[in-house]
Amino acid sequence: MPFYTIAQAAEKFGLTAHTLRYYDKEGLLPFVQRSSGGIRLFSDGDLQWLALLTCLKNTGMPLKDIRRFIEWIKQGDESIPQRYEMFLEQKKRLQSEIETMQLYMKRIDFKLWFYGEAMKKGSLAALEQDNAFRKERDKRMKELEQRPVSPVCVKQK
Repeated sequence: MPFYTIAQAAEKFGLTAHTLRYYDKEGLLPFVQRSSGGIRLFSDGDLQWLALLTCLKNTGMPLKDIRRFIEWIKQGDESIPQRYEMFLEQKKRLQSEIETMQLYMKRIDFKLWFYGEAMKKGSLAALEQDNAFRKERDKRMKELEQRPVSPVCVKQK
């Protein structure tokens, strides 16, 4: 069975060795073995765990919830329902964030279209004189207004 050093494991996930040491100190790497000299030895299974840990962190799961998940793993099969619910809730949170980001993307797309049209016309003033543009702009703005978003992305010129 091959083992990886902390530097190799960190590189595979775009992390630093410092981050992995922090995760270990926080109890998030409970299954990683150590050599007789105390050096962390990451197995393929540890790398799979690290992939999941990175996924959970990158999707906004707090460390305390990841620790709870580790405790459930240690409990065995009796905690499968709790683990399932945890992932279901994380999926719901992530889906909500994706939907919000898609709304923000639509607003960004609107501005790209808006300024692209302004560049074609040469100025915002010339653009405002174009009836077809104004009609299309108003239609697109109405579509955006039907989608609630946070005040961060309010309509502006």
